[in-house]
Amino acid sequence: MGINKILTAILLVCLSACILFAGCTGNTNGNEQTQQQTLQPTQQQTQTDTAAADERITVAASILPQKEIIESVGKDKVKVSILVPPGFSPHTYELTSGQLRSIADTDLFVSMGSGIEFELAWMDKIKGVNPNMPIVNASEGITFIDGYTEEDGTHVSGGDPHVWLSIANAKIMAENVCKALAKESPKDEAYFKANLEEYKAKLDALDGEIRESFTDMKNVTIMTYHPAWSYFVRDYGIECISVENNGKEPSPSDLAALIDTAKAKGIKVIFASPEYSTKSAYTIADAIGGSVVLIDPLSENYIDNMKSVAEAFKSAVAQN
Repeated sequence: MGINKILTAILLVCLSACILFAGCTGNTNGNEQTQQQTLQPTQQQTQTDTAAADERITVAASILPQKEIIESVGKDKVKVSILVPPGFSPHTYELTSGQLRSIADTDLFVSMGSGIEFELAWMDKIKGVNPNMPIVNASEGITFIDGYTEEDGTHVSGGDPHVWLSIANAKIMAENVCKALAKESPKDEAYFKANLEEYKAKLDALDGEIRESFTDMKNVTIMTYHPAWSYFVRDYGIECISVENNGKEPSPSDLAALIDTAKAKGIKVIFASPEYSTKSAYTIADAIGGSVVLIDPLSENYIDNMKSVAEAFKSAVAQN
């Protein structure tokens, strides 16, 4: 009887162990299934994100200030490439063969449309590599400042091509971009319009801030090397004298006249741009006991740059 009890106990222990092992095996399979179910949504999300990125409108534009404007309106629904890279001038830059090839697959080209030399020289080739690509004129509706001439003495688009250096003009450019993007993707029109209003509100706020800070800057004069800031100074009632004349370095007699003018008007700061020679600017600055300050008309960060330029102008006038 004792032996039978012992054998029975042993059998019960073995049976329990088998049941426990089977249960553990089942739980392991269940965990694997749970892990697969957990991983699956992540993989699906990655595929969804990739597909969304592939559906973005590819947009090419000429100069860096356009990038912020286009991206502010299009946000995550656009992919923007700029043809004139940082540190180069749109007056002299030449496209590479690789850039031309990339344009062949671009959905939309946003032309500055103001007569910058880069577009005058390359637009036909840009159209040639992608004949079906829509081209929007970002300057449509902008009133040009007349009197800007190139080295050969001819007018460009009826006036100064540096239209983007006016906050009021930037609003018009953003509106033109919005229309073009909505035409490319009608289902996203409301999205683009909402982004446009948000960006215009930022531009209005900056314009108001500059106007308030410039209330005591009427009838003052600044001197810049390159004649790029005509629209900016027009908007805020500032006089601007340019060192460069019709794309040319000043002659010795021109330099002497500029130095006399700077002294007469109490100018102490000569503004120059990173993309251009600063030799003449430093010559004038040395003669008047002043300094040279670099301001960039081609900065990628448009709003921040316009604010910085306004502060630089105000600081310069305070030194006069």
